[in-house]
Amino acid sequence: MEAFAQFVPLILIFAIMYFLLIRPQQKKVKEHQAMVAALRRGDQVVTQGGIVGKVVKVKDDGELELEIADGVKVRVIQSTIATVMSKTDPAK
Repeated sequence: MEAFAQFVPLILIFAIMYFLLIRPQQKKVKEHQAMVAALRRGDQVVTQGGIVGKVVKVKDDGELELEIADGVKVRVIQSTIATVMSKTDPAK
């Protein structure tokens, strides 16, 4: 019984770390994945590098084509999108 009492503080530390660090990070990752999966043509986005652009094309292989200025298009990986500034209405 004495050996178990020595592990109680270690178990409590792990539980606290799980609820304060691991679980919120997992939730944030799921939200980001859902945001990236919902991207569509016409959305205004910001990449992790700070580039602001409009989604021109969503490719199947995890890439996006962004228009950052008139006639200037760049290809970026979908997971590098940090935020969506404005969403477009779904097509009817």
